[in-house]
This record gives sequence, C-alpha cells and structure tokens, in this order.
Amino acid sequence: MRLFWPQFRHHRLFMKIFSVLVISIVLVTLLTLTITIRMSERLFMETFSITNSKVLSQIKQNFESYHNAVVNLSFSVSQSGAIRSFLSEEDTTSLEVVRSYFGMQQMMKRYRTAIDPYGAAITILGNNGRAYTPEQTLWPVMKEELLRHPLTDHALAEPRRLSYQLYTPDKAAAGEEPLIVATKVLMERTSDEVYGMLYVTIREQDFNQFYRSFTSKGNQVMLLDESGRIVSSDQRELIGSFSPELLQHAQKVEQQQLDYLEARVMGKDSIVLSQHLPSYGFYLVNLIDKQYAVGQVVNVKAVVLTSMGVVLVALIILFPIIRNMIKSLTRLVRQMSNLTKNNFNKINVSGSYEIQELGRAFNYMVDELQDHMRQLVTTQQEQRRSELAALQSQINPHFLYNTLASVKILVQQGSKEKAADTINALISLLHNSIGNIRETNTVEQELEQLRSYVFINHIRYGERIRVHFFVSPDCTSYHLPKLIIQPFIENAFFHAFIQKTEGYIHVMIAQEGQMLVCEVVDNGDGFEQGEKGNKLPSSMSNRQLFSGIGIRNVHDRITLLYGDSYGVKIMSQPGEGTRVRIWLPVITDKNNTSI
Repeated sequence: MRLFWPQFRHHRLFMKIFSVLVISIVLVTLLTLTITIRMSERLFMETFSITNSKVLSQIKQNFESYHNAVVNLSFSVSQSGAIRSFLSEEDTTSLEVVRSYFGMQQMMKRYRTAIDPYGAAITILGNNGRAYTPEQTLWPVMKEELLRHPLTDHALAEPRRLSYQLYTPDKAAAGEEPLIVATKVLMERTSDEVYGMLYVTIREQDFNQFYRSFTSKGNQVMLLDESGRIVSSDQRELIGSFSPELLQHAQKVEQQQLDYLEARVMGKDSIVLSQHLPSYGFYLVNLIDKQYAVGQVVNVKAVVLTSMGVVLVALIILFPIIRNMIKSLTRLVRQMSNLTKNNFNKINVSGSYEIQELGRAFNYMVDELQDHMRQLVTTQQEQRRSELAALQSQINPHFLYNTLASVKILVQQGSKEKAADTINALISLLHNSIGNIRETNTVEQELEQLRSYVFINHIRYGERIRVHFFVSPDCTSYHLPKLIIQPFIENAFFHAFIQKTEGYIHVMIAQEGQMLVCEVVDNGDGFEQGEKGNKLPSSMSNRQLFSGIGIRNVHDRITLLYGDSYGVKIMSQPGEGTRVRIWLPVITDKNNTSI
C-alpha cells in the first residue's frame, strides 16, 4: 500500500474525475433504462388491459350462452306436466308407472338437446323418491345421498334462483373429476309447493372450455364464488382452494370500476382484471404474471447488456482523453507546488490550450512576485538601516554637558589625572556610538565601553553602586551589536536604586548552546511585573541618560537583526532586584551580521 500511495496521490484528480464520470454515466444509463422499462410496462398494461377486457367480455358471453341454455332447460322442465306428474304422483299400478316414466323420458329427450353441445348432464329428483339420471357415470352421488347433500340444501335456501356450485369428489375416490352443478327447485306455480329438484352437471374440464383458448403461460383465468373458493381455473391444482385475497382484489376492481389492478397475488406481482357474472354469482378473474408478461414485451437482459456495452465504449473513448488532460494538469500542479518550497522558478508550459494559458499566467505571476519580493527586501533593508541609525545616533547632550562639568570641577580641584581619565572615557564612548552602525564590537571591546561608562558615572555620582563584570574567557572574541548591554546598566544606575542608597550591578556573559547569553543583575528596588510578566520598566526620569536608546528598543533591535528566537527577558520582584537576560546568536565574524 505504501508503494502505491505516492502514485495514487499524484493521480487523485484523475481518479476523482474518472470516478464521477463513470458513476454519472452509469446512473444516467440506469435511470434511462428504468424509465424506459417503466414506460413500456405502463404502455403494455394499458394496452393489455384493453385487450384482455375484450377477452373477458367474450368469455362472459360464452358463459352467458351456457347459462341461457340451462335457464331454458329449467323453464321447460318446470312447465312440463308429464315431468311434474312423474315427480309428484304416488306409486300406483306398474302400467301407470311405466306410462308416466315413458312420457317423462320423451320430454327429457326433447329438452336436453339445448345442453347437449356443452356435454352437460341432467338429473331430476322428486319428493316421491323417483329420479331420472340418464348419465350415471357423470353423477356419482346416489339419489338418497343427493337429497341430504349441501348442493340441495343451498338450492332450497333460495328456491327461486338458479344456483351454480362446485362439487369436488373425495380425494379417496379415484377417477372422479370436479363438477359444476346448476340446481333449480321445481315448484307448483300456484301454490309454490316443492315437488322436485333439477340438477344440470358439467365436468369442470368441459366448463373451462369457455375460456381455455384465451389462456397462456403467465395469463391465467379462474372463477371465484362469493366465498372466495376457486370454482374453475386453467391451473387444475387450484380448483377447490380458497383465495380471499384474490376475491378482495376482484371485488375492488368491480366496485371501483378499475380497468386493472396491480397487486401481489400468490407470491407474485400480478395484474388483476375482473368481471362479475351475476347469473352465476361468480367473479371471472384474469390473473397476469407481471414479470413474465413484461419480460415478453421488453427484453430486459438485452437492454441491460446493450446499455453496459454503450457505457463501456463511452468509457474507453473518454479514458485517454481525460487521462491526457489530467496528466498535463498534474504535471503543472507538481511544478506549481514547488512554490511552497520557496522555489520561485518558472514552469514548463505544455499540454492543452487551457493548461498552457494557465502555465503562462503562473509564470507571469512568478515574475511579478519576484520583482515585488526584491523591492520589498530592498525597502525593508533600508527601513531597518534607518531605524538602527536613528537608535544609535541619539547622544543625549545633557550627558555631555554634565560630564564636561564634572571634568571642569576635577581640573579646578587639581585632579588632573582623573579629569584626563574621564575625558578619555568620554572620547571612547563617543567614538563607539557614532561609528558605522553596520559594525559590531567584540565582547572585549564592549566591556571596555561599559567600563568607560561606569567610570564616568562613578566620577559624577560616586561609587555607592558597584559594578562587576563576569565574562567567560572563550566569549571575549565573539561579536555583538553596539550598545546592547549599556542601556540596561544605565537603567539600573538611575532606576534600580531609588529607595536603596547603595548596591551592586553584575554583568555576566557566557555561551549556552548556540546562543550568547548576557545578563545584567542588580539588587536594587525591583518592581511589580503584573500578570503579563516580562514587562519592561519605564525609562522616564529627571536624570539625563547617555543616549536615547531605551531598554524596549534593545529588544526590538535584536529581533530586527536576528529574528524572534532572540531578544530580551526581564525578571523582577519588589525589594529583591532585577535580572535582565539577553539572547544573541554566537557570531565569530564581524561581517556575519546582517542588517
């Protein structure tokens, strides 16, 4: 992973753009594919619902034709006096029974011609126990059982209605098939007295011929009674089972007069079409497997493969184009990143027109930046020289006046040697302060200037404040800027001993690591530094100092010369004195100091 990360890091932009491009193309393709399939599904379902509605109407007409034949048969049977006599008369002589049976048989042969084309069979059963069942094999129930059968009970519950019911044989009875049974109660017209029952039976496999030619794989037709029981279906294993869910969908389509309904039936997404058959009390349901049907209209696999092929071709074409463009941009970014390493060199311009224009603009910016930096460095150098010159060139005239007055007094008192020494010390101080500001002093030279300054102060104010110098021998040849230590000795003389009348000042110089550390320590009054700490004391006093360089200016001067790593820190406590630490770089060559 570590080996591949640098390469990946340099190609992150290409990977991002290419990834976004791939994702975008795939998403657009998927969305277009989804919308196309949805539109195809919607168009298919709308067209299919119209077509299948007409199919259902045709199937309904087929059922109505059969129903009309059964109705005509039942009407003829109920109007026949011979049949009524056969089913209602009590047994008399054998001859009369034969005559009655013969007359009934002749009438039944005439009436049954209406249902013969459908393969249906007739059974009549009278209250006198007589029965007529010409097709014994079609109707397996004995007449004694038939009188107590639920089919008869259901018909007697609504005697004026022609009822259709499903008869399913016992599973133990081999070879028997489900039957669709039409039952009608035979009654006297005037007294409504029941004298018999009419049963018209048809095998379910003959009954489903009304719709069998309209079914196919994924396109089922079935009839449900009002209890949700499947009376007939092209799927024979469903006959006799209950589906309340499908019944609810069929009732919803009928009640809300929907063209179709999308629902999940028997674990499949389906399209449900339905028509009510009031004559039968059934719901005619057309159940279409949505996935299979749509798959026949839209070849989803072919569409997906085609879309993937288009995406792949597009990516193959775009890959080298984007890669070359990003490669030029990455090369440009690598060259431009060198600017953060303070490398202000121009870059090589190559690549596309846009990259070349960007490179030219960057080179122009680098030229302008280099010119600006050169001007800025020159300006800062001049400003720094001016500031340092101003700091070092201010010699307090009152100091000169007071020092010369002290020399005059010494001459008048006859102390010619002290007067000469004082004048020599003053000459040394003046020579050091008005010299070239770009020059530095060695530690040894700076000590001579400090001793001259201390000597003059002792002449003027006495020796109540003693000054001691402690310098590491290996530091005497190091260089340091002029007038760096003197302002702190000056400040200690005139501000540290206001309350105390006498004390000492120690000057210590030593090397710590790569730094030259100078300390000025006194045991004077001290002062309160406050919360911020390192607070520089005020230099305001009625006494006139040697120069205008304040202790705050020393810190600013050091940071201007050497940076923020160097400077001044002051530590003080009231009554305990003050310690000043000055950090400077170790300079062994006087030409090594930049201003």
